[in-house]
Amino acid sequence: MKKSLLFVLFIIFSINLQAQKDTTAIASVQGQRNTEAANVSISIYPVPVRENNFTIKCDKEISSVKVTNIIGQDIFRAQYNNPQTITKISLDNPRRGMYLVTILFSDGIRVVKKIMIEQSE
Repeated sequence: MKKSLLFVLFIIFSINLQAQKDTTAIASVQGQRNTEAANVSISIYPVPVRENNFTIKCDKEISSVKVTNIIGQDIFRAQYNNPQTITKISLDNPRRGMYLVTILFSDGIRVVKKIMIEQSE
């Protein structure tokens, strides 16, 4: 009985070790992407957004932009056939609050930035 219990524990322990190795490999790949994303220069202006539109300027080519509210609802989505480094985003009467801007570059790097939208005066 003890031998079979030890055998089962050995099997479970060795499976857990293998899973941890895979997780570490995935984490190191994601770490490289995070480093690349940190090197991208992105300007979003004006801050805060007041006239329902803003501009994104980057040193890499943007292939798509998505704007979501804090609870995850998409309020804007655009995909560009010809990637560009400067794009103007016009929102359709957004509410005041925090939003997330997800920028996907042509090389596959994805960056998420926060913006604040205030009511126009």
